[in-house]
Amino acid sequence: MRTRPLGRTGIQVSPYALGTMMFGQTGNPDHDACVRMIHRALDAGVNVIDTADVYGPGGESEEIVGKALQGRRAGVVLATKVNGVMGEGPNRGGSSRRWIVAEVEESLRRLRTDHIDLYQIHHPDPDTDIEETLSALTDLVRAGKVRAIGLSNTPASEIVEAQWTAERRGLHRPRTEQATYSILNRGIEREVLPACRRHGMGGRWCGARSRWGCSPAATARAVPALRGRGCAGCPGT
Repeated sequence: MRTRPLGRTGIQVSPYALGTMMFGQTGNPDHDACVRMIHRALDAGVNVIDTADVYGPGGESEEIVGKALQGRRAGVVLATKVNGVMGEGPNRGGSSRRWIVAEVEESLRRLRTDHIDLYQIHHPDPDTDIEETLSALTDLVRAGKVRAIGLSNTPASEIVEAQWTAERRGLHRPRTEQATYSILNRGIEREVLPACRRHGMGGRWCGARSRWGCSPAATARAVPALRGRGCAGCPGT
């Protein structure tokens, strides 16, 4: 399978990614079957596995992915997300430094790895200053726990704010945006895609109904300006 650069990270990714939102009790509770699906994707040339701490729910998807990647981790670009609510308590979610630095350790444990290739903020957090979030993520990159950082479900205005904040404060900047995109949902064409292009961000597009994903070939035709920037279809994210 051909690869393409993930934004300007230098990381090469397959045009398709395997999303694991439906792995665990919310979808397929058979861990062995989920592991076989991951192995089949890897054998077919997919090298991006995408998950999130809330999938499963409660980290179950990350646990399945961690099990599946034993002995195969080196060849995989592993992406996960933080921000969703992970239990009771007012601080068990969001994009605060307090939560991010604690939850990354739990994700690393569940994934059975010492680093995450792409760590994404799952949703914007209106209660947390973007500098607070980017500062925490930058420290994780510098500590070797994260290789690159990204955004997800983010309006164009907040993508631009994150880029400007990173530049002004000398912080690591988001390298990717993951968004819903299909022939039935083309809203990101108006502002999000141009913002990604302007700031050299890789795109990871998922279908209108998240379990199905969408064709990266169709995405490339619809958005020729982003062709070759790591536009990956993510079935199941």
